[in-house]
Amino acid sequence: MSRNLKAHILLVLITFFWGATFVIVKNALDDISPLLFNAVRMALASAIMVPVFWNSLRKADGKTWRAGAMIGFFLFLGYSFQTSGLRFTSPSKSAFLTGLSVVLVPVILAVVWRRLPSNWTTLGVISALVGLYLMTIPSGNGLNLASMNRGDLLTLGCACSFALQIIFMGRAMRTLQFASVATIQILTTTLLMLITAPIEPLRVVWSGQVLWAIAITGTLCTAAAFTIQAWAQQFTPPSHTALIFVLEPVFAGMTSFVMIHERLGFRATVGALLILGGILISELKGSTPEAEREIGSEIPIS
Repeated sequence: MSRNLKAHILLVLITFFWGATFVIVKNALDDISPLLFNAVRMALASAIMVPVFWNSLRKADGKTWRAGAMIGFFLFLGYSFQTSGLRFTSPSKSAFLTGLSVVLVPVILAVVWRRLPSNWTTLGVISALVGLYLMTIPSGNGLNLASMNRGDLLTLGCACSFALQIIFMGRAMRTLQFASVATIQILTTTLLMLITAPIEPLRVVWSGQVLWAIAITGTLCTAAAFTIQAWAQQFTPPSHTALIFVLEPVFAGMTSFVMIHERLGFRATVGALLILGGILISELKGSTPEAEREIGSEIPIS
C-alpha cells in the first residue's frame, strides 16, 4: 500500500472518529459546559502526547515551535468560534457553515498563494458542498444569507480558522517532523482553552457519560486524530484533506442511525451520496501535478 493511499485511509478513519462521537459528546454536554469540556479533552490529549513524543519534542527547534504554535492557535480559534456561534445560530446552519472550510481551503490557496486546484478537485468540492447543504439544512428552511446573525458570522470565523489550520499543517509537514508539530499544536490549543474556559459559567457533573466522552475524544479524537492528520498531510494536498473532513456529518448520521435509530431521510441520503461522490471525483481524477503543488514551498510558516 502506498503512503498516499494509507494517508487518505487514515484521514477517513479520523473523520469517522469525529462523526461517530457526535452523539456521545452531545449527551455529555448535558452535564458539562462546552468550553470546559474542550479544555479537559485537550488537556488529556496533551498528557498522552507529551510523554509519547517527548524525544521529538525535546529536539524541536524554534521553527518547529513557531509552526506548531500557529497551527494550534488556528485550531483553538476554530473550536472557540464554533462553540460561541452555536449559542446564537441553529445546529444545522452551524454544521453547514463549518463545512465551508472545504471551499475556503482552495479559495485561500488560490487567492493568497496562487495555488490553483485541478478542475476535477473543484468539481469534487462543489459536489461535496451541495451534499453538505442537503444534509445539514432542513427542507424548506433555506440558508437565508440575508438574515445572517452574530452566530453565523462567528461560525464563518470557525470555517476560516479550520481552513487555515489545514493549510498551514500541510505546509509544515513538507519540512518539519510531524510528531513534534502535532504535539506543540495540541499543547498550544490546551493552554489557550484552559485560559478561556472561565469565559462561560463553569458547569460540570462528573457523570459516567462525561468521563466516557472525555476519554474517547481526548484519546481517539484528539491525541490520535491530530497526530494522524499531521502525518497524513505529508502526502495529501490541503484541498483533499478538507474534502475528506466533510465526511464528518455523513459518519455522524450513520452512527446516529445505529445508536439512536435516527433516520437520515431521502434529502440527507442524497446529500451524503454527493459528498462521497465529490471525494471520489477529487481522489480518482484530481490527483494531478497541479494538485500536488497546492502545498508549495512558498507558503510561509514562520
